[in-house]
Amino acid sequence: MAPQETVCPRCAHETVDKLYSSPVPGVWDVLQCQQCLYSWRTSEPARRTSRDAYPDSFKMTLEDIKAAREVPTIPPLRSAS
Repeated sequence: MAPQETVCPRCAHETVDKLYSSPVPGVWDVLQCQQCLYSWRTSEPARRTSRDAYPDSFKMTLEDIKAAREVPTIPPLRSAS
């Protein structure tokens, strides 16, 4: 789990999980919000990792998340031919 003081930059949710750590210990972690599914690497700039610096136009509320359309599925890869 991520440290308790970590909140999602996008929706301010407090349940953030660590998905992966860098091969070199302590360099970066990949975190993911369990409410809006936003993911980020801790080595990214503050505008991607800090709620205070995250752009207001991209911040979400729980109501925004509930009203969001379903994420479309990824289409199958085209054949090489």
